[in-house]
Amino acid sequence: MLEFTKRSLMNKYNINERVLELYERALNDVEKEFKYYDEIREYNQLKVLKAFQEERISESHFTNSSGYGYNDIGRDSLDRVYANIFNTESAFVRPHFVNGTHAIGAALFGNLRPNDTMMSICGMPYDTLHDIIGMDDSKKVGSLREYGVKYKMVDLKDGKVDINTVKEELKKDDSIKLIHIQRSTGYGWRKSLRIAEIAEIIKSIREVNENVIVFVDNCYGEFVEEKEPTDVGADIIAGSLIKNIGGGIATTGGYIAGKEEYVTQATFRVTVPGIGGECGSTFGVMRSLYEGLFMAPHVTIEAVKGAVFCARIMELAGFDVLPKYNDKRTDIIQAIKFNDEKKLIDFIKGIQTASPVDSFVQCEAWDMPGYEDKVIMAAGTFVQGASIELSADAPIREPYIGYLQGGLTFDHAKLGVLIALSKLIM
Repeated sequence: MLEFTKRSLMNKYNINERVLELYERALNDVEKEFKYYDEIREYNQLKVLKAFQEERISESHFTNSSGYGYNDIGRDSLDRVYANIFNTESAFVRPHFVNGTHAIGAALFGNLRPNDTMMSICGMPYDTLHDIIGMDDSKKVGSLREYGVKYKMVDLKDGKVDINTVKEELKKDDSIKLIHIQRSTGYGWRKSLRIAEIAEIIKSIREVNENVIVFVDNCYGEFVEEKEPTDVGADIIAGSLIKNIGGGIATTGGYIAGKEEYVTQATFRVTVPGIGGECGSTFGVMRSLYEGLFMAPHVTIEAVKGAVFCARIMELAGFDVLPKYNDKRTDIIQAIKFNDEKKLIDFIKGIQTASPVDSFVQCEAWDMPGYEDKVIMAAGTFVQGASIELSADAPIREPYIGYLQGGLTFDHAKLGVLIALSKLIM
């Protein structure tokens, strides 16, 4: 690092000499990893470019429909671009999804019926899915459980999917209609599922039941590897446009992609049966959805590099991290175990201090909708809640694990981590 830059950082952000020493060591250690992810970025950029060209995208697709939104060529063509990228029969991409949970919920409600069973095989699902599933049957919120859908869960074994138990459950329970796989960890302490692992899981499932629907929550995972879950047999996936695949430009929305029959059933839950994806005006956002998708392979890898750097410098500083800096990744999330509530909160507040938006705000833990514990969230982002931008959050519960994600540029992610770490190392 240039000497004048050191002085600037030390003076402006109170980054001390110890943190700068760790910075230089960490940056040297991660150089090889960065080369690996640069190759993935290039491959996925070519894949996205090819999809745009094959669907003959032009300026006429940056539409501004109103009312019913019939014959919105920009909307319908974007669906085909997504289907092309994900190697699927169909896709449904809409700004009407309020978050990734909404898209996941539509996929689940659309494809499950009374007396069907949904089985999660990655242990406890992400907090915001609990009310969708109906895990607390005292809550009358219109959950799957209230509609007569049963639920099973297979716990992880040594941090991995317990495929033997999954196969046993499939053999003895023919009501299992859908298997839920969570690619990322949620608020857990485990490695995310790499595509090769998902491929083996699906292969094992098909040995027992060829017809069960395999659904993958793809949030945080798009473009981190060369393949996606649908390339290795997943029937349907869903995710958020304010995470990886929106490229930091999409301001809202979500997507569902997969086999046509399952995507169609999901669209009927977003609108109504018989209309599905044929209606829905797009309010002039199509240009940003296309542009964000085109930028997504590059922006995603910038965020991955930030996570790799964070893992190494936090490990050098004495903290437990998962994944390690040289583990091959499948999402953009970096978990850091603090074992101390104050250190966790100070780190999260440090990320907020490093934000381009609301850097002056003191984030506090609060009862965030959809979560069972108080959550503290640093999100000084251009798009509210956009976790492809530099952000960090954590439930306030032992062992006090913080989750860092995003960074539109590696430089910003790197600086944010240095500022946050300086609040812990005086």
